[in-house]
Amino acid sequence: MTTPDAPPPATPPEQRSGCLAAFLFVAGVILLLPGACAVVFGYLGLQEKSWPDALTAWVVAGLAIGAGGIWLIMTAWRR
Repeated sequence: MTTPDAPPPATPPEQRSGCLAAFLFVAGVILLLPGACAVVFGYLGLQEKSWPDALTAWVVAGLAIGAGGIWLIMTAWRR
């Protein structure tokens, strides 16, 4: 009867760069600013009797940029 092979030694966790996480966090916070402006302008646009058509594309773009900022912050937080 043979003995089972020993499991391979655990590899140490990969070292992560603290500078990269800080850069991602700062970039995410900066990208939140257009998202906040989009929320404000969208709210103000909804208060008008007629929704300005040109505002729709800007609000959607600002919200998308803000969502990218949230994604960067979450990525930095996991690092």
